[in-house]
Amino acid sequence: MKQDVFPVGQGARKRRSQWLAFGIFKLLSYSIVLILFAILGFIIYKGIGVISWEFLTTAPSDGMTGGGIWPAIVGTFYLMAGSALFAFPVGVMSGIYMNEYAPKGKLVRFIRMMTNNLSGIPSIVFGLFGMALFVKYMGFGDSILAGSLTLGLLCVPLVIRTTEEALKAIPDSFREGSLALGATKLQTIWHVILPMGMPNIITGLILALGRVSGETAPILFTCAAYFLPQLPHSILDQCMALPYHLYVISTSGTDMESQLPLAYGTALVLILIILIINLLANALRRYFSNKVKRINNLSVCRWVALCTVRTLVH
Repeated sequence: MKQDVFPVGQGARKRRSQWLAFGIFKLLSYSIVLILFAILGFIIYKGIGVISWEFLTTAPSDGMTGGGIWPAIVGTFYLMAGSALFAFPVGVMSGIYMNEYAPKGKLVRFIRMMTNNLSGIPSIVFGLFGMALFVKYMGFGDSILAGSLTLGLLCVPLVIRTTEEALKAIPDSFREGSLALGATKLQTIWHVILPMGMPNIITGLILALGRVSGETAPILFTCAAYFLPQLPHSILDQCMALPYHLYVISTSGTDMESQLPLAYGTALVLILIILIINLLANALRRYFSNKVKRINNLSVCRWVALCTVRTLVH
């Protein structure tokens, strides 16, 4: 006689347990989304009233109880651009070396462990290190250059890990096929591997920029000015920045009632900048993903052969 695998009633209990678990997960997910929308709604409600063309294009005035945030917006983009110019080449090339060239062993595991540890170091520690190295020792002073290098160091670990994980996801058959057709290691990486991993690399790079745009502690030690109505003229000048400006007008001043609406408006502009950066990351990821899909529609051998022949011809 055939015996049931599960006792009577166990199937019903399992279904109830599964339904309860899914219900808890769904509730937690909806709660997180609700909290996010509540925060955004509060910032929009408090800050939308001060958003105007004058607010976005003029400098602070009247002891920062009036005027706009134009110098802070420009300073934020200067710092983002400077950190990108430093962090992206260093991070991407380091990720390529770790995944494609470095021999697998204790040294690589140690470097990966230290990279992960760097990602967890508080940003204020990076700010203190940047002040000691770039501001004091290298003599850059409080400047855009010192702030950009410090922010670049902050996001290098993220860029390294993103690049390494993107390259790990590419099958070895692409590398082996290219090398078998006569391409060098460098040609294989440049013309075959990097185009395949570009969607994930680009996403990581832009998300690193999003993190940089909202950091306050590193620029507090290295470049941020309390009040600087004019725009910087060189990379050795100080600059205002949105995160630090938001901190200043929220915590100090002569007329807090007049400054708080400006603080909410500044927070709203900063959120919009980060949102635009994330949308740009998604758009670029979608663009490069479509290119990769077209590549995948070809056979592996055919794609590698096309890339290798094109490389060898040039």
